[in-house]
Amino acid sequence: MSVDGEVVEPGWEVDQDDEWGVAVIATVGRQLKLRREAVGMRAAEFGEAVGYGEDLVYKVEGGKRIPRLEYLDRADEVLGAGGLIAAMKEDVRKVRYPKRVRQLAKLESQAVEIGVYECNSVHGLLQTPDHARTLFEAAQPPYSQEDVERMVAARLARQSVFDRDPAPSLHFVLEEAVVRRQVGGTMVWRQQLERLLEVGRLRNVTLQVMPTNSDAHPGLDGRIELLKFPDGTAVGRSDGAFSGRPITDPKQLRVLELRYGTIRAQALPSRESQAFVEQLLGET
Repeated sequence: MSVDGEVVEPGWEVDQDDEWGVAVIATVGRQLKLRREAVGMRAAEFGEAVGYGEDLVYKVEGGKRIPRLEYLDRADEVLGAGGLIAAMKEDVRKVRYPKRVRQLAKLESQAVEIGVYECNSVHGLLQTPDHARTLFEAAQPPYSQEDVERMVAARLARQSVFDRDPAPSLHFVLEEAVVRRQVGGTMVWRQQLERLLEVGRLRNVTLQVMPTNSDAHPGLDGRIELLKFPDGTAVGRSDGAFSGRPITDPKQLRVLELRYGTIRAQALPSRESQAFVEQLLGET
């Protein structure tokens, strides 16, 4: 596809370490090729019909590229597949996100309670699209713009946790410095503050700010995350404990719960935290 004279590929590279993803994209590519050949279309002819180059059609059919969802819609229409190709969009939608992000999103979608302490940046579940994009664009070595957009989409997809019914109990504690940092400039920062206020007003969400002038607390050595599930099991992770690895051992989880509970007790209460964010908005 050509956009302002620049060739844009119809998707993303397949992560070869993602066995399920590789299998899905190989199957999708094979089905696309069989359908194309069944109607007697050459790759170049098909590519012209869907708006992509011949070499990119071969990459998709060969399982080397994750097709964009609109590519599948257009292919279904051009090949007269009656919705059979478009029906593959759900699996492709999942595969286009990195394996690690899919695993995290799955855990978050199953949890009945999520507790997070963040000391470096606004947590991904709370980020606006522009805030997330700015963070990804600041990475070194830099990501390609296509990869940036892919990761932004993956991060925003995780935020469907706010739409779940029944709603999970969500607790966030952010360091004051995180809330004050004007990531992306004034407008992006204001939008992020407004998003924090919006989420903080939800009945199932508690949002707290840890003031910079507070005393030492157990989160000074890094992020803490705790997820609890309906069957009573849990998983946690802390930058400063157990080598940063995810843990499920009850004794280790109790350590993280103690640390997180202490952090919440030292942070500003929810109402004062809301007032603090509103004050920041008023200062701009």
